[in-house]
Amino acid sequence: MPISFEGKLVVATSSRALFDLSESHAIYNSQGLEAYRQYQIDHEDVPLQPGEAFPLVKKFLAINEMLEGDARVEVILLSRNSADTGLRVFNSIEHWQLPITRAAFSGGKSPYRYVEAFGAHLFISTNPDDVRAALELGYAAASIIAPARVHPTNESAELKIAFDGDAVLFSDESERVYQTQGLAAFAESERAAAKTPMRGGPFKPFLQALHNLQAQFSEDSCPIRTALVTARSAPAHERVVRTLRDWNIRIDESLFLGGLDKGVFLKAFGADVFFDDQEGHCLSASHHVAAGHVPHGVVNS
Repeated sequence: MPISFEGKLVVATSSRALFDLSESHAIYNSQGLEAYRQYQIDHEDVPLQPGEAFPLVKKFLAINEMLEGDARVEVILLSRNSADTGLRVFNSIEHWQLPITRAAFSGGKSPYRYVEAFGAHLFISTNPDDVRAALELGYAAASIIAPARVHPTNESAELKIAFDGDAVLFSDESERVYQTQGLAAFAESERAAAKTPMRGGPFKPFLQALHNLQAQFSEDSCPIRTALVTARSAPAHERVVRTLRDWNIRIDESLFLGGLDKGVFLKAFGADVFFDDQEGHCLSASHHVAAGHVPHGVVNS
């Protein structure tokens, strides 16, 4: 029978998100493809340094070690490199002892189409165009923005993932009311629809997969913790609670901030990554934690 990823959480990462390819990318931009190709070949035994997504990927993969051989997380490499120039990337994976064995090298073309082929629940990249294309296919995707600091906020083995609500976990239907009619109309609309569950946003399937993975552990030993960090406040909180209840999905912590800056709260939570649809929120958050911009919904139209 063919190998299946059924029952697994599948994360796809671009090579530029996983490793620091800034030096070789600068050569590509200034000298062209052939110079880039030769540079990578000449340096294929020189390990690449970790990139923006490296700490997150490492924590995802570490979860398998806690499941006593029952690997439930699969990380896929998606790269614009060719197999020839991509050899340095695979050598770097081996150097850093990352159990990543599957990859798609698309030879200069966007690799986003392989997100669907691999059935990835999440695609992390540094290329906004690739991220948008994956989102249009209906898959959770984000452009990773690294924090401007050396050490991560969460240095424990626990993986902590935080999400914005509207246009990320939920559809942007409520956000459209806010953007077009203002805060008062938004609050009234949410109060009237409090018992009507919202439609899912692009990150709902990823949250569901995380929830399923959490169910493999007892609550006191689970290595994954999730948080909803939203600008909503009462009375708009009720619809959120009822929506998650309707989905039968657990969120460990919920922060209803009423427009307060999210960064300090994300630092207090110790997030390894925060996903938000507004680039300004991501840039602010990235002063404290890694952030993933989700270019989806009305504010990104």
